[in-house]
Amino acid sequence: MNNRDEFQRAQAKTPQQQFLHTLEQEYHYPPRIAEAILVEAQQYLQGTPGGLQPGQMYVILARQGARNGQAMKDTDMVRVVWTVDDGVGDCQVQREHGSRALRQVRILRLLDEAVDQGAAASQEDLARVLQTSLRTVKRDCAELQTTGYYLPTRGDLEGIGRGQTHKAQIIRLWLEGQTYDQIELRTRHCGASIQRYIKAFVQVVMLQQRGLSESQIALLLQMGKALVEEYLVVYRQKDDPESRQRLEEQLQRLGQGAAAKKGAR
Repeated sequence: MNNRDEFQRAQAKTPQQQFLHTLEQEYHYPPRIAEAILVEAQQYLQGTPGGLQPGQMYVILARQGARNGQAMKDTDMVRVVWTVDDGVGDCQVQREHGSRALRQVRILRLLDEAVDQGAAASQEDLARVLQTSLRTVKRDCAELQTTGYYLPTRGDLEGIGRGQTHKAQIIRLWLEGQTYDQIELRTRHCGASIQRYIKAFVQVVMLQQRGLSESQIALLLQMGKALVEEYLVVYRQKDDPESRQRLEEQLQRLGQGAAAKKGAR
């Protein structure tokens, strides 16, 4: 089986396709009616497909590569979806670590989302959306950089490209043997977010091992291609026996979980 066939088979196993299959085969709905039901269900349960989710907003940012120092009316811009409020995860960070930690977690998230969508945000952009002062954002950014975080702001991106984001740093800590609790204490990210990043990383590695390209993985997992590439860089760099053993255990669990779901159908 070639990569294209495997990619198409993987697409057919998505929850959306399984839902459509159930409507068509078990409830005998015509395909168009089944698709309409799916769209309606997604709108009620997840928000409008392709639209904003709760806590998100549209912002206009400079496109990556746009020159600094020119008037904004002459700058190439792009519309970006920013997750200002991540819901339960943000509440947990604020409850356990305070408002400053929450603001810094949001700064990291917003900067990553901008890069993933081809934009470059400035500290002024962050201050405006987070409804705080530029001075506060500058202080937060300096503190994050002191602790080793890479901040892909517009000024830092120009001429040096994308560095390692907080998601890759969390993956590195996990591969080095740190527990979720230890990573949460060190990074001040909530446990649910850490688990989500690790699961996504393991999925990326699994699909790469099956021969899918980076573009195919990004499309299948609905993830930015830049993040897929970053995860694969971490995977290649962390090739010591302990890291690979930790990853292999998660790959086996993921495979067993998929097999159990398939057997239950």
